[in-house]
Parts: sequence; C-alpha cells; structure tokens
Amino acid sequence: MEFDDDLKGCAELVRQGDPDRFMATMAAPVAARPLLFALYAFNLELSRAPWASQESMIAEMRVQWWRDVGAEIAEAKQVRRHYVATPLGRLLRPELAKEIDPMAEARRWDIYRDPFEDEAAFDTYIDATSGSLLWMAAASLGEAEEETVRAFGRGIGIANWLRAIPELEKQKRVPLLDGTTKGVQQLAEKGYQYLAQARRARGSVSTAAAPAMLAGWQAQSILKQAIGEPERVAAGALGTSEFRRRGGLMMRAALGRW
Repeated sequence: MEFDDDLKGCAELVRQGDPDRFMATMAAPVAARPLLFALYAFNLELSRAPWASQESMIAEMRVQWWRDVGAEIAEAKQVRRHYVATPLGRLLRPELAKEIDPMAEARRWDIYRDPFEDEAAFDTYIDATSGSLLWMAAASLGEAEEETVRAFGRGIGIANWLRAIPELEKQKRVPLLDGTTKGVQQLAEKGYQYLAQARRARGSVSTAAAPAMLAGWQAQSILKQAIGEPERVAAGALGTSEFRRRGGLMMRAALGRW
C-alpha cells in the first residue's frame, strides 16, 4: 500500500511517541509497515486518551471515541474521518478490530488513581493492552497461534510497565500490587516466563507474522535487569545503550528470531 498523507502522519506519530516500535516497524518488511504504523499510531492515541484531561469525564469521552472507532471497524461500518482511524479502518480486519473494545475498557484504569484490585485485574490489563495489540499485529500479517502471541505480548507488556513505573508514580498512580524488591522481582520473573513460554512455541508463528514480534526485541534484557537489579525500576534505569538496542534489533530482524 502506498504511504499517503494519513500513513505518513501515523509513522511520524509513532516515530515521536513510540520510538522503540518505530524502529521495530522499520526493521519489518516494507509490505508490513502500513498496518503496523496504523496500529501503533492507534495504540498511542488510545493510551494517551486517559491523560488528555484532569477531568475524568473528558478523559472517558476520549477513550470512548476510540472505542467507537473500534466498533465501526468491527461492524464493517463507515469509519469516521481521522488521520489514524481512517487507515486503521482500511487495514485492520473487522474480526481483529473486536480487540479494541477490551483494550479501551482496560485503559479506563489510567483515568483514575485506584490501585488494581488484585493480580487478576493487573493480568487482564496487561493482556488487554499489550497482548491484544501484538495479536492484532501478528494476525494481520500472517498465520499465528493466538496464545503464543499473547504470551509474548504479556511479557512485553510487563517489561514496558516496569519501565513506566517512575512516571506512573509521578502521576499519583499505584502501578504495583507489591512494590517491594521481592514484588518487583516476582513480576519481572512472571514476564520472563511469558517470553519463554512463547519462544518454546516459536514454530506456531509463521514467517509472515513474525515481523510483528520484533516489537519485543528488548523485553528479555529489560526483565533480566529488573530481576537482577530491581532498584533500577524505581530509578527509571532499565534499558541498554543505543548501540546495543539497534544491534539487537538488527540481529533479530536478519535472523527472523524474536
């Protein structure tokens, strides 16, 4: 598909707001990029919606707007004009767009300052956001086993969540059920096990779908850091050098190993 102005806008939004997924998309085959850029731009817009206003009603309305977009795509209706919603409506299959509703419902947690009720509520949030996003991406590109993709997505989600802890706490949120050193390590270990589970079933993700999995190229190293040096989480010091980031992505893209 030709990169029209809408898709160029999606790519620029991802470049500025989600540079890791931008790099992963640029490492994917050219044919996969339009869908990935539209999907990741949508994810950015939805994830920002709860933070758009201090007024919870306005934030709820912004989340609902994207929920309605998802319903329009899922029901094969005319999708409202928007530089992200329009290409998403062209590129995302209706049966996959049904994932948007639980994604939007999960994002309502970001509007308020209540902690997660329990571990199940946290798990649902991670799966509905990161797991669903990766599933939509992979299933759009090729054949894949859903649980394998979702497990990998949950691992990515936990890694990204741990990186976001300082900012979430700055915004007066309560991001962890157990903020002790042991609790942080256990959460990181849980994410690491999700990655391992998915990689044991690597063969269930086709070559065509595999480029979507590049989005998790840093997750393992981040989770290992959090397990070995949990103090990095509160310090906002998870991650590796730019050289190692780029090198790791290039190697995985070249080998097709996620």
